[in-house]
Amino acid sequence: MEKFNLNYFVNEPLDKLIPQSNKIRKKFIGGKMDLCSIVNAKSGLCTEDCKFCAQSSKYNTGIDSHQLLENEKIIQSAITAKKTGAERFGIVTSGRKLKPEEIDSIAKTINEIKNKIGISVCASLGSIEKHHLKLLKDAGLSRYHHNIETSPQYYKNIVSTHTFEERLKTIENVKEIGIEVCSGGIMGMGETWQDRIDMALILQKMDIDSVPINLLVPIKGTPFQNLSPISCYDAIRIICMFRIILKDKSIKIAAGRETVLKDFQALAFMSGANGMLIGGYLTIKGRSIEEDHLLINEIKKLWNG
Repeated sequence: MEKFNLNYFVNEPLDKLIPQSNKIRKKFIGGKMDLCSIVNAKSGLCTEDCKFCAQSSKYNTGIDSHQLLENEKIIQSAITAKKTGAERFGIVTSGRKLKPEEIDSIAKTINEIKNKIGISVCASLGSIEKHHLKLLKDAGLSRYHHNIETSPQYYKNIVSTHTFEERLKTIENVKEIGIEVCSGGIMGMGETWQDRIDMALILQKMDIDSVPINLLVPIKGTPFQNLSPISCYDAIRIICMFRIILKDKSIKIAAGRETVLKDFQALAFMSGANGMLIGGYLTIKGRSIEEDHLLINEIKKLWNG
């Protein structure tokens, strides 16, 4: 495995680090923009205690909770996602894992989306067994999302109701079935730079296909409500580091990009990012589709300039 120097990522001036990571993006990714959209198919009611999450039943965050949406509502969201320019549509559910009948229902929905709408379908359904993954793959699922969130040594500081090893086991199951994996995490939960590079190296070792980088937006009612967001410059440095380590993998900026990066979102795409989540997040409203498409056009001009 290639060796990486943590001090380099932390101390190298950004005006030198950014061109290097952008050069790697050009070489391995080119000008392909990876756009995806998600539906909050099952919200809240989660038994886990992830300290960053508004959907945990252990915290009073005031979000709207609902059981698994009807198939038609999910399908309509997929139609909207395609109309807005997303190439991938993700079905996301809260909770540690779904009931077998819920997975059966989602498999039918995936099959209909795949055959009638023509958009790649992803899913984020928590822990899952291989036979259920096989069912979803046969229905047309192309990618499974399961974040590792942070480094193994820091994981116990963000959740106590399941382990880091359980996250890795689910990812291993997905890979064994032959489904692509989307896995990343959240930056700004109190982790160190060592935690960040360790996380990137684990994703590299596991040969993850797509890596979403979320920037913590402290949510009122969660244990992390009083954490200060990381700086825009640290966020850019993180994106550079992940691109340099992960080279040819898709790196997406997701939740928190509006809050942390503000007017510097385009800079993230000159620092190694090549994709983003559009159309909003699970419990946080994003920018309008129109604003995101203006950003996308700006990025393409920068990439081609």
